Amino acid sequence: MVHSAEIKWLVTHSGGFHADEVMASVILTKVFPEAEIRRTREVDWITPGPDRLIYDVGGAYDAAAGIFDHHQRGAPLREDHHPFSSFGLIWRHFGREYLTLSGIPALHIDHVHSAFDQSFVLPVDMLDNGAVNPSSAGMLANLTLPTLLETLKPVFDDLDPEAEALAFASALEIARSFVEAAIANYAAKSRADLMVREAITRAGQGRVLELPFGMPFRNTIEKMGADHLLFVVHPRKADWCVSGIRVHQDNFALRADLPAVWAGLTDAALEAVTGVAGALFCHNALFIATAATREAALRLADLAVSAAEHQLCPDAKFQKPLGNNDG
Repeated sequence: MVHSAEIKWLVTHSGGFHADEVMASVILTKVFPEAEIRRTREVDWITPGPDRLIYDVGGAYDAAAGIFDHHQRGAPLREDHHPFSSFGLIWRHFGREYLTLSGIPALHIDHVHSAFDQSFVLPVDMLDNGAVNPSSAGMLANLTLPTLLETLKPVFDDLDPEAEALAFASALEIARSFVEAAIANYAAKSRADLMVREAITRAGQGRVLELPFGMPFRNTIEKMGADHLLFVVHPRKADWCVSGIRVHQDNFALRADLPAVWAGLTDAALEAVTGVAGALFCHNALFIATAATREAALRLADLAVSAAEHQLCPDAKFQKPLGNNDG
């Protein structure tokens, strides 16, 4: 494999750009910050050498030689047989180093690398190779990130000799902001997963999961088989939140609703119905309520649990007896 100190040039093709080499450039400019991007198709430049890394051009894939193209016959495929683009190849070989340089803790790197690859890199790979058509996004097709990046190309009658270089530089910085934001979000989800796991352990067989912050929790609850949990309590900036837990990610059905008599009530009215000082609000759809203090939020959650247990019947949302935790 190439060594960072030796790389002076990041070589990709000139002419119209696509999302794959733009995204690959985001990764490479982080890993090789002293290297300069050279956009060309000149044979001397796209021939492997110790001072350069070549991608999306050159007609070969040889990581040891520092060339990462995918347009040739026998182009590389993923283990699932989806084709790589230059973005996928660069992420495959340099993604973990990029994450390390981005400050992602070693504990989270494998998870973040895989999550970003599947949800961000793979779609670019497939689109670039014609394995998926942008039109599959329907009326949103022109708003997909790869398509938006290509709108930055110079128009046909822009005769400025620097137009292509300027457009590529603009696309690179826009792509960089999206990559960095996506990585930050995947890293946050990984941190949240650990926190939720710890909170589930603390909760034991209790019905209420208390978290130190608002964070993604449903997937971790599901992975841990914590079927006994009904509500989640956590602080917000100015109050505390009591929320239900979705049965499935793709719909809004909850394991248990908040009590129907709370629907749409606020402040004194909600305090009167619940008997909880500091109760502030309950959404009319019964999926979230708020309270002024932790104690008030936990009391609301306990009342909601009691109501849910009282109303439970064999044909209710729960498919397992309350208190059964497979985790």
